[in-house]
Formats: sequence, structure tokens, C-alpha cells
Amino acid sequence: MKRLAVVAAVVFAVALGFVASPANAGGGFNKGNCTFNGKKLYGRIQEVTIFPDVKVKVVPSLADVKVKKVTGFANTCGRWQMVTSFADTRVQFVTIFPDVTIEYVNPSPGAN
Repeated sequence: MKRLAVVAAVVFAVALGFVASPANAGGGFNKGNCTFNGKKLYGRIQEVTIFPDVKVKVVPSLADVKVKKVTGFANTCGRWQMVTSFADTRVQFVTIFPDVTIEYVNPSPGAN
């Protein structure tokens, strides 16, 4: 009976680990690289409604990343060239449970 209790406890702990860790499986938000789970938070960005790489919430201040929409040269953190295909990263705009928060700015895009 003790052995069954130990096995059940181990199975529960392993299952809890799988449930609790998917958001950080690829590393989560990385300020230094300006990525979320390895997906760039700059470059060619496509807005989608299903299967996003990153769920984003727009906030008025204290965001993870300050974003500036550009038409070209989106090669540094926070510079987003919005596209409809061939994106580097697909984002879904949400109001609850975001992976990353962004703030739209004109000057000085980048990670906070």
C-alpha cells in the first residue's frame, strides 16, 4: 500500500510539473534578446486570431516592450513591420492572460 502511495505521489508531481510549466517551456520573455519563447519581438509581425506565437496585450504604460510600427528596417527590438504573410512572428492581441505587454511609442522602441 505504501508503494502505491509513493507511485501516486510521483505521478502527481510529474503531472503537476507538465501543467505548470508550458508557458516557460521555451524560456518565456527574454529582455536581452527581445524574444518570447525564442520568437522575435521585432521584425515582420503578423496579427492572427488563432495559433499565435505570442499573445500580446496593449497597455498605456509599464509595458514589457515599447513598439514602434515601421514600414521597413524592423531589425531592432520593438520595431514592428506589420505584414499579412511571411512573418517572423505571429501575434494575437488579447485583453487577458497575455504572454507579453506592449506599449505603442513613436520614439525609442525597445524592451523595458
